[in-house]
Amino acid sequence: MKVVYHKDFNLSYCSDPAAAFGRIEAVHKVIKERVTFINAVPAAAEDIDAVHTPSHIEMVRREGIYDIAALAAGASIQAAQIGLKEPCFALIRPPGHHASAASSWGFCYFNNMAIALEKLKRGGLINKALVLDFDLHFGDGTVNILGIKGYVNIYNPSFSSRTDYLKGVRSFLESNPADIIGISAGFDNHIEDWGGLLTTADYMEMGKMVKDAAHSNKGGYFAILEGGYNHGVLGQNVMALIEGME
Repeated sequence: MKVVYHKDFNLSYCSDPAAAFGRIEAVHKVIKERVTFINAVPAAAEDIDAVHTPSHIEMVRREGIYDIAALAAGASIQAAQIGLKEPCFALIRPPGHHASAASSWGFCYFNNMAIALEKLKRGGLINKALVLDFDLHFGDGTVNILGIKGYVNIYNPSFSSRTDYLKGVRSFLESNPADIIGISAGFDNHIEDWGGLLTTADYMEMGKMVKDAAHSNKGGYFAILEGGYNHGVLGQNVMALIEGME
């Protein structure tokens, strides 16, 4: 599988857990022999402008995060574009699903998923999209931006039972045909991470579900990294998702 990546994602750009040293390297080490890396390029200013307000963009600049955030957004666009024809994963940071049009929190700055899907929609490449956000935390920014657009259905599963969780994901995917499925892939609900619920095999299973749903609708699919903070298991969890998507 193609994985969009850049060495600058290894840099620690601030003090939050998403920017911790060694986090991206932990994934790269596990997947490097199994994937083909595509070098990330920054999102164009007009693609960021299409989703975020000038005041928010200026805030990101003042924080000194613009360059790395634009690189993550650009990698997400690349993953979505590749995903129209073959599965793709974006190994990126900062994450994005807590970024709304005019504000952000939770280690996020620009909404990578929204920027990517809006790029495809403006280009006439898709009419209908799904977002499966299986991060531990509700992707409020993605809902705030895309939930009102009319062409995107968004699912943030929230169950205390693994069985119910996976059933909910399957039901959502099977009942909502789309031209493309974007996965906001946060791995912090793993049994050895903050959420303590899902197993590594569950990420592989969700990857297979997305693949099957996309194939049944003759659509595309891709994933972008959101959360996941236990470096000891993050790489294996990402690899499991990739294997399910292949």
